Amino acid sequence: MKVGVIGYGSMGKMLLWKFSDAGIKKEDLYASNRTLEKLEEAKEIALIRSNKETAGSCDIVFVCVRPADLKNVLAETGPELKSDSLLVTLNGSITFDMIEKVVSHKTAKVIPSLTAEIDRSQTIVCYNGKVTQKDKQELESLLRTFGDVIELPENEVGMGSELVSCMPGFIASIFDVICSSAQKHTEIPRDQIVSMVLKTMSATGDLMLEKGMSFEDAVSRVATKGGITEEGTKVIYDLFPQAADMMFEKTLEKRKLTAQKAKESFGG
Repeated sequence: MKVGVIGYGSMGKMLLWKFSDAGIKKEDLYASNRTLEKLEEAKEIALIRSNKETAGSCDIVFVCVRPADLKNVLAETGPELKSDSLLVTLNGSITFDMIEKVVSHKTAKVIPSLTAEIDRSQTIVCYNGKVTQKDKQELESLLRTFGDVIELPENEVGMGSELVSCMPGFIASIFDVICSSAQKHTEIPRDQIVSMVLKTMSATGDLMLEKGMSFEDAVSRVATKGGITEEGTKVIYDLFPQAADMMFEKTLEKRKLTAQKAKESFGG
């Protein structure tokens, strides 16, 4: 099976190197990019080709370009795709209906997470009606080389993206605030505070997953009645829900606006 990656931005670069690490040989891994100089480092692991050559040579073709560039890249590469190949885009705002206006083909959408860098991505995937079970198996086998795969219907990809692709940013910002607040009340150096919190956060997640604990279970194990932790959890449950609701309201509204712009760019 030959795999192609069109676009060598942060996501295209990550996919290309992950596929190489997973054992795909250089002769089966193709890469293309508008600026060929960026691909200099990839020459050791992939065959450097034009967009058209990559599309026409591969069984799975990942198109990793900006939404504003996607229509033109699809128009350029669509006619070159093999009849039985799988086209994969990496933008949740571009719907299958929009893509269909440019190229009618078996198509999947994939939304990886930043945590793919340590092989712990929760990768969202959805498919149009042309994709076969064999196509799904081959694509998901590739994606599992850097984490888990979650198939969702297209209308749920937005929220799925919030929960796995955007969530590292949300989590980092929440704990940045917590560390900054803690710093006001202690002489412990900032870097040590961050290390303590991050390691505890990571261990808590692993503990909950390994032991099948709910959030309520974890809280009850630590926040004994009348104790110190209970005072802190009360504040969080009283005040944080409003911030969480507003966070999703803002991000989902921005997602709608992005989708509308994408629709206009595709002539919708």
